[in-house]
Order: sequence, then C-alpha cells, then structure tokens
Amino acid sequence: MLNRRRFKRAQSLAERLLHEARSARERASSLPPGRERDDLLRQARNADIAAHIDEWLKSPGLQPPD
Repeated sequence: MLNRRRFKRAQSLAERLLHEARSARERASSLPPGRERDDLLRQARNADIAAHIDEWLKSPGLQPPD
C-alpha cells in the first residue's frame, strides 16, 4: 500500500484564495479590455467567492443540518 505524502500549508485556504484574487486583479489591470482580462477578473471574483464561502463554513454560528 502506498502512503500519501502530507504536508502542512503555511497559509490558510482563505489567505491563498485572497492572494490569488489580488494577483489576478493586478495582472488584469495591465491588460487592455478583452477576453484575457475578463477571464482574469472572473478568476478573481471566483476566488473571492470561495474565500467568503470558506469563511462562512468556519463561522461559529453555522449549524449542522438535522
């Protein structure tokens, strides 16, 4: 049986997602309007949404379904 190599992340998922969103926005700002810029902005929005969902899931007020 093979063992999986595990490692501890230095940053949380939310931090990595927010960094990815910031990076995509910076790259998009240097591009002229067009498909590539739109794709980068969409990627940034998706990373922001994923970070907010992760934050919501970790919130103490979240109740498990009955």
